[in-house]
Amino acid sequence: MKKVLLLLSNGFEAVEASVFTDVLGWNKVEGDGTTDLVTVGLHKQLTCTWNFIVQPEFTIDQVNLDDFDALAIPGGFEEAGFYDDAYDQKFLDVIKDFHAKKKIIATICVAALPLGKSGIMKGKKATTYNHPTSIRQTQLKEFGALVVNDPIVVADNIITSYNPSTAFGVAFTLLEMLTSKENCKNVKELMGFH
Repeated sequence: MKKVLLLLSNGFEAVEASVFTDVLGWNKVEGDGTTDLVTVGLHKQLTCTWNFIVQPEFTIDQVNLDDFDALAIPGGFEEAGFYDDAYDQKFLDVIKDFHAKKKIIATICVAALPLGKSGIMKGKKATTYNHPTSIRQTQLKEFGALVVNDPIVVADNIITSYNPSTAFGVAFTLLEMLTSKENCKNVKELMGFH
């Protein structure tokens, strides 16, 4: 069984978290059955970007990171407090732990920024929120990343993407990396993606 830690911060976008729960959940029931996802946050209760209240299954101090094969992080909004948690040392330490053990890290949109803040993106190709009015790609460059303006960028074991429209693509990329191309194709087809 491949266990994925879904790391949630206050201010995360619910839709960006739900693609991971859905794709990996569909795989668990309808695919090859080898994936399990656990929701983890800094707090016992979190408020999403649009005031949706969520209770993660565990807080960071309640889990053993060695039990997990991959890390998934949805993005969020600064106005909703996303970076308060995402830039917290406990949050960054989880990222560094997974990176040090060469485990897969999948992020959507601005969730690439805590990767940058943690120091693991220096000299690596990556992307983040790409709208022309946004400062996020500049911020990622300042963390030392080689910013590429592609929808999804995979560099070694790290997946980054540039906006919420890429969310399913990131979740399927993660599924393929955890299982196989054939299994991922099957789950996509079952979910109605052609």
